[in-house]
Amino acid sequence: MIISLYALDNGMIRIVQQSLLGSILSNMLLVLGCAFFMGGVIHHQKEQVFNKAAAVVNSGLLLMAVMGLLFPAVLHFTHTELHVGKSELSLSRFSSCVMLVAYVFYLVFQLKSHRNLYDPVDQTQGENGGVTDEEEVAVITHWEAISWLAILTAWISFLSGYLVNAIEGASQSWNMPVAFISVILLPIVGNAAEHASAIMFAMKDKLDISLGVAIGSSTQIAMFVIPFCVVVGWIMGKSMDLNFQLFETATLFITVIVVAFMLQEGTSNYFKGLMLILCYMIVAASFFVHVDPEHTGHDNN
Repeated sequence: MIISLYALDNGMIRIVQQSLLGSILSNMLLVLGCAFFMGGVIHHQKEQVFNKAAAVVNSGLLLMAVMGLLFPAVLHFTHTELHVGKSELSLSRFSSCVMLVAYVFYLVFQLKSHRNLYDPVDQTQGENGGVTDEEEVAVITHWEAISWLAILTAWISFLSGYLVNAIEGASQSWNMPVAFISVILLPIVGNAAEHASAIMFAMKDKLDISLGVAIGSSTQIAMFVIPFCVVVGWIMGKSMDLNFQLFETATLFITVIVVAFMLQEGTSNYFKGLMLILCYMIVAASFFVHVDPEHTGHDNN
């Protein structure tokens, strides 16, 4: 989000949109796929299970986010705006406010009213008489964790400017589309820590935590970070909207549908993970040959 806000402040609307979209695609396909694959390989003798009810809630929120992104794009490309150039932006801002309200209620639902719905599945229950995994000792204290978080946040804020400004130059020197760097390469580097932690927990047979990292992060970006950037852009006077272009919106829609089907049974294995990874390879190849159309008006404000 720090990188997105810096790019937004510099008027790089498409960089903001594509990097956020790429983070969602990376978490849902690559991170979750690698977690399923490695967990399935390590625990090949059984099918790993996770909390299906929580996964269904997150899938519903992601579909709601797709709806919020779909209508401004369709409105724009069908040329059916009531006020040309204004209706699309107004709809995006209204939808963003609705999505933020939905995310607040989701937090209440998750942390207060239905906390039991998010209890991790006891995978050892019935196998060894209810004996659970031994408790892990904390490596650092609570305040040490907060201190490291503050230090790393400040460091990322400092580096975000260099990173955003280097995208155009990297595109020219590497002969790669800006869309491929923003949607594929940038999120892979940015999600490296999430990627590693999701795989680690899956290998420890703690899939609920892996799903919280991968799907939970995607839900947060889709339902909070993207609408938040639209609202912040509104305050800044930037024309940040939810029109991510048809190609990007269609990619997100298909991704959400595929992942929702993978999660509906509440079980995982290495083959499901492999399919998600291969789907991500198709997405990456698609963006490598995709030329981002000129989006007049976005980068002028």
